[in-house]
Amino acid sequence: MTKIESKTGTLNYSDEEIFNFISNFDNFNNLIPQDKIKNWQSTKETCTFTIDGLGETGLKIIEKEPFKTIKITGNGKTPFDFNFWVQLKQIAENDTKIKLTVKAEINQMMKMMIEKPLKQGLDGLIDQIEDFFKNKYK
Repeated sequence: MTKIESKTGTLNYSDEEIFNFISNFDNFNNLIPQDKIKNWQSTKETCTFTIDGLGETGLKIIEKEPFKTIKITGNGKTPFDFNFWVQLKQIAENDTKIKLTVKAEINQMMKMMIEKPLKQGLDGLIDQIEDFFKNKYK
């Protein structure tokens, strides 16, 4: 099992506000890189999209622990089995830490190919979430 973790982000909102936003895939349209992800379609619990070079794939929320964690897995065609966690920890009022973790069943060769880009992608998503909450979310 390969485990890849993002850097820890900081958001000046309550864990409840962040959880309510992130636990709804309809809100992710504001976070996804439009140049890398195409054909985004979503409901509250699922989404499908196309990634250049990978094809169509999707995600679904499989578990939620209010204001703490959101567990996501692949939905449809994925190149490997994985689970994806969004973890929230409120430190003080309007001071919440966020971290993303992926655990995947991949062989050593695949791990060498995707570990660095996946880590960069997770860190980039943290940056996107931080920027969104700082600049756009009211």
